[in-house]
Amino acid sequence: MAKQTNLLLRTQTIYQVFPRQHSKTKDFKGIINDLDRIKSLGVDVIYLLPIHPIGKKARKGSQGSPYSIVNYLEVHEDLGSMDDFDELVHEIHLRGMKVMMDIVFNHTSRDSDLVNEHPDWFYRKPNGELANRVGDWSDITDLNFKEDDVWHYLIDVLAFWATKVDGFRCDVAPLIPLDFWLKAREIIDQINPNIIWLSESVHPGFIKYLRDLGFECSSDAEMYQAFDILYDYDIFDEMDHYLKDTKKLTYWMDSVERQETTYPKNYIKLRSFENHDQARLRSKTRDEEHFIQMVSLSFFLKGTAFIYAGMEHQVTKHPSLFEYDLVPWNSEKSLESLFSRLALFKKQPIFAYGNFHFHQKEDVVVASYQYQHQFVLGIFNLEAQSEVIVPLIDGIYTNFIDESEVVVHQQKIILSDKPIIIDTLKEHIR
Repeated sequence: MAKQTNLLLRTQTIYQVFPRQHSKTKDFKGIINDLDRIKSLGVDVIYLLPIHPIGKKARKGSQGSPYSIVNYLEVHEDLGSMDDFDELVHEIHLRGMKVMMDIVFNHTSRDSDLVNEHPDWFYRKPNGELANRVGDWSDITDLNFKEDDVWHYLIDVLAFWATKVDGFRCDVAPLIPLDFWLKAREIIDQINPNIIWLSESVHPGFIKYLRDLGFECSSDAEMYQAFDILYDYDIFDEMDHYLKDTKKLTYWMDSVERQETTYPKNYIKLRSFENHDQARLRSKTRDEEHFIQMVSLSFFLKGTAFIYAGMEHQVTKHPSLFEYDLVPWNSEKSLESLFSRLALFKKQPIFAYGNFHFHQKEDVVVASYQYQHQFVLGIFNLEAQSEVIVPLIDGIYTNFIDESEVVVHQQKIILSDKPIIIDTLKEHIR
C-alpha cells in the first residue's frame, strides 16, 4: 500500500461524469450548471472521463471512444477550451469538491500526435504493424514501455495536469509496468503530494489471460504499492453471480471479507457497482426496493463510495461509449435524498478506522463497524426475509435511513423492505 495513502478516502464519495453525455450542451459548461445538485448528493470528488481530442482513424461509432486519445495535453474542442476546463475545476473547488481526471497511458488513438511524431514509441506486431495487446480495442494502439522516452514524456503529462486537478483515475493501470507508476508517483508527489491515485484494476481472468500471452499485468496486491484506491473488479463477478442467482450472496460476501486479509491492512477498494464499462445496477436488480438495498450496501462496505451519473435517478440505460447518448435523467425516480443521506453518514471516521465485521451473509447481510466507543450496524434485507438476529441488547433504536424506530426483542429485528443502519454505542453490543 502506498505509505502516504489517507485512510479518510474510505469515507468519501466519488461521482463519475461522462462529459459529453451529462448535459444537453455536451460540454464543461453543462457540468458547471449541475454542480450544485451534485454537491447536494454529498459528493467529495468528481471524476471526469477522458476530456482529450478523440482519434478519427479506426474510430468506433460516429463520435469515437474518449479512450482513443490524440493529444494528452489538449481538451476536446466540443467540450470547450482549456480556459473552460479551468473554470470547471475552479467551480468544483468553490463548492468544496475535488476533481479527478482519467489518465489513459496504455494506448493512444491510431492517428495520435505521438504515433506521427514518435512511431518508435509503440508496440508492434512481428511484421512491424502497429498493434494492441487486446484484440477488440481496434481503435487504439499500445505504447511500448520498454522505451525510456515514453516514461519521461508521460510523467511530464502527469506533471502538467497535477497542477490543475486533485486526482488521477488511471485506465487499465495493471497493464503498465508497476515500476512506471512507482516512479511517476515519486515525482508527482513533489509537485502535488495530495493527488489521489485510483487504479482501474482488472478482473482476475483478464490478468491470467494477458500473462498467458506473455505480457505484464499486475495483481491488485502489487498495484497497492503505488495506488491509494483500486477498483473492486477482483470480486465484481461474484456480485454479478449473486444478482443472477440469489443463492450466491454468501459467496459474494465471503469474497468481500477475504479482501480484509488478502490486501494490506490499509487497503481501500472502490465500491463501484456500475460505471461506464458495466451495465447499470438498476438494470440488474429486480425492483426499486432491491436496488435501494444494493445501493445502501455499496455505501456501507469498507471502501470509497461511487456513483455513476444517473444512478441516483435509477437509470437503467447504459450510455454508449461511441455516440452522443445523453443520460436519461428522470426526477420522478430520483433517490437523491437517499444518496445524500448515505454519503453524509459515510463521512464519519468510523468508516475509515473502524474494525469491519460480518455477522450474517445469507439472504440478509448484517455487518458492523466498531471504533472507540461507537458501534454502527448495517442490515440489508436483500432477499425479503421477515426477521434477523442482531448483536444488540434488547431495546429501541433509530434507523438512520428514515429515522424510524427499530425494536430489538430477544436479539431479533422484524424486517421490512428498507435497509437499516443503526448508530449506537459499543455498550449496546451483545
